[in-house]
Amino acid sequence: MSTTPTSAFRVTFLGAAGTVTGSRYLVEAGSSRILVDCGLFQGYKVLRLRNWAPFPVEPASIDALILSHAHLDHSGYVPRLVRSGFRGRVWCTQATRSLCNILLPDSGHLLEEEASYANKKGSSRHHPAEPLYSEQDAILSLRRLQGVAFDEQFEPVPGVQASLRYQGHILGAAAVTLQYQGGRITFSGDIGRPDDAVMRAPAPPADSDWIVTESTYGDRTHPPGSLRDELRDVLRRVAARGGVVVIPAFAVGRAQLLLHLIAQLQGAGEVPPMPAYLNSPMARGVTDLYRDYPELHRIDGVALDALHRNTRVVTDAEESKALNRRHGPMVIVSASGMATGGRVLHHLAAFAPDSRNAIVLCGFQAGGTRGASIAAGATTVRIFGQDVPIRAEVVQLSAASAHADAGEILDWLRSAPREPKGVFITHGEPGAADALRVRIQRELGWQAHVPDFMESASLN
Repeated sequence: MSTTPTSAFRVTFLGAAGTVTGSRYLVEAGSSRILVDCGLFQGYKVLRLRNWAPFPVEPASIDALILSHAHLDHSGYVPRLVRSGFRGRVWCTQATRSLCNILLPDSGHLLEEEASYANKKGSSRHHPAEPLYSEQDAILSLRRLQGVAFDEQFEPVPGVQASLRYQGHILGAAAVTLQYQGGRITFSGDIGRPDDAVMRAPAPPADSDWIVTESTYGDRTHPPGSLRDELRDVLRRVAARGGVVVIPAFAVGRAQLLLHLIAQLQGAGEVPPMPAYLNSPMARGVTDLYRDYPELHRIDGVALDALHRNTRVVTDAEESKALNRRHGPMVIVSASGMATGGRVLHHLAAFAPDSRNAIVLCGFQAGGTRGASIAAGATTVRIFGQDVPIRAEVVQLSAASAHADAGEILDWLRSAPREPKGVFITHGEPGAADALRVRIQRELGWQAHVPDFMESASLN
């Protein structure tokens, strides 16, 4: 992909290159620096260690930050960046701001809990183990968030115009477009699905010279079929044998979708009566936000009422522990979605060894996570320094993803007002990113490139 010395933008890929996590893009426009997304690296240890390394550029030198959405692989490093010296504004949609008010303090709290537990059990190689950031760090960072409406133009730094366009996926998710000296670049963030059961279809990309697109499912097509039917079948099987269904679910989006479907199935009598527990303080707060932003999703007030009536919310740690002493049939929905942390780890440790139970995975499982190991058929998984046997039935719901598949990404790109000068493909495992590159070149006839970690490009 050709570049020239005279350029509107210089983009450096500080994350989400060769992996689906750690979304971070440094955009230099003249003398200004804008960071698009500020996510945590997750999965393999070599990636997680990047969270602890000094930020690649001095945080105080960054003038503004724009978030595409609130998932932690896009927003979860914000408290650490602020603690390290960033003093600019963090721009995002109003719904993303509301979600970050819940997610970031919860993330800090969980990081503190995990460090404390590691110190108590002596399961960390670091003495003492410390959190990446604290709950108080997160609360302080929230003061920097500035909410804007979808499609509203704003100026994150003098001379640069920006806008956020609806992208489906989760509440508040947006594509980010920057304009400077006549040049325009769009960052897709995470692209939602056109027929998602909860979120509305993504808007087409804004008119752009350059597009940076995600490629989480760039090498595959989501199979046809009904998520409702998949979920119904596993609930019936496990209820018949008196088991427990443990669902590691992303607290934003998938947890609400699954609880919505469980309420529908039980309301219609399609599955036997069984209590459905939501054990995630973060997901509880997120679920309440769906009433605040009815225009952003498809769940109406009647369905939200049914979801709330049907769901038993776990309020504290003692109640969470008590669940592990209960017998089935029951359903436990708990974060995190890739089993990287949170209360779901305690439930997996309690219920994974029993063949009557089931572990239901409902989203992308990044390499190096416990969720990926479980999905791949691991017979044990390490939790809190102990090897826990996996004898429970493992089910990966094929229709549960909130990400567009390869065909849907191509359709989104194809809906752009005009052909861009080029496309950068990020936020995907190497095979997925390269498969999407090939399809973009062959089917759209566009220039496409998969950047390396820390690669820079000058764009005119």
